[in-house]
Amino acid sequence: MRSKAFFINGGAGRVICSIPAFEKYAEETDDDFIIVSEGGTDFYKGHPLLHNKVYDHWHKDLFVDKIKNRDIETPEPYRIWEYYNQKCNLSEAFDIAINKKGKRKLDKPTIYFNSDETIIGKNLIKEVTEKTEKENTIVFQPFGRGVQSHGNFIIDSSGRSFDFNNVLEFIKKLGKDFGIILMSEFPLNLEAEGINIPVAQPRDLNIRQWASIIKESSYFFGCDSVGQHIAYSCNKPGTVVVGSTFAENISYPDYEKFDIQDMGEGKRIYDPIRITMDEVCNRNNDGIMRMNDLIEDVIIKSIKTNFAKWHNIENNVNKVVKFEQIEKKNTFKLQTGTGIIEK
Repeated sequence: MRSKAFFINGGAGRVICSIPAFEKYAEETDDDFIIVSEGGTDFYKGHPLLHNKVYDHWHKDLFVDKIKNRDIETPEPYRIWEYYNQKCNLSEAFDIAINKKGKRKLDKPTIYFNSDETIIGKNLIKEVTEKTEKENTIVFQPFGRGVQSHGNFIIDSSGRSFDFNNVLEFIKKLGKDFGIILMSEFPLNLEAEGINIPVAQPRDLNIRQWASIIKESSYFFGCDSVGQHIAYSCNKPGTVVVGSTFAENISYPDYEKFDIQDMGEGKRIYDPIRITMDEVCNRNNDGIMRMNDLIEDVIIKSIKTNFAKWHNIENNVNKVVKFEQIEKKNTFKLQTGTGIIEK
């Protein structure tokens, strides 16, 4: 029986989600398999079981040396029945496709950081707390991979990302209590939008360095994208807002530290991505993440409640009350240029 060469495509989130299935495969078989990661090998790096089995698709002589005498498989979680019927998440779908043992309980994916990556995360968090004068930090990832920049507009027709105006409002509201680290491919000119609080927008970081920042931060807040998978793997509390996609598929509703806020419940239509093209779904789900002030405030309150629960479990009631009292005073103003909140 020939060994296998598994081809994994897509973004970093899919790579992270494949890790538990490959751990199972390595433990349960004697197959001398390899993994060809078409979207990059970043999150397999340093893994004790997988590191030496993983190759970039451009690796020199890969076909002749590693693939030619193996059978090729390309596991596609989106084509698993349990996935497109909301019976499993991405990691479980990978496990079904790779190990063919049905849905079962899996460990969290583990990301192995080296010293340099860890120090980068710690130093950036330290810098943010000093410059914002906030004890706690929150990594905010508002945009998914489908986002596009058109002049002064940032849009995502897939319905996964936050609306740009909501992003600005969340920054204003969360900046009262947190040092914000904006995880975005597109730098935002916040001063031009009337936002004068300090917001960290690190540039030129690779995805593993971003993972270290999430690991060292106090909290994660984001949409259906790679950040939430990193937060989950690092046992980080967070709030994930979903719209066009189902939390049962792309997130972790059973993870006790996650607060899932569903903008699409009762409105979205499942988009059979990687199976068929469906214009009706795209049109229906377009704009599904757009929020009014009331929804923003509900999510802000939920973030603060979940944050308090996991950062001070013994006194979480007092912590929540403290946040609510701050909100009710409405006597704070921003000192222009510094972001310091004063009475």
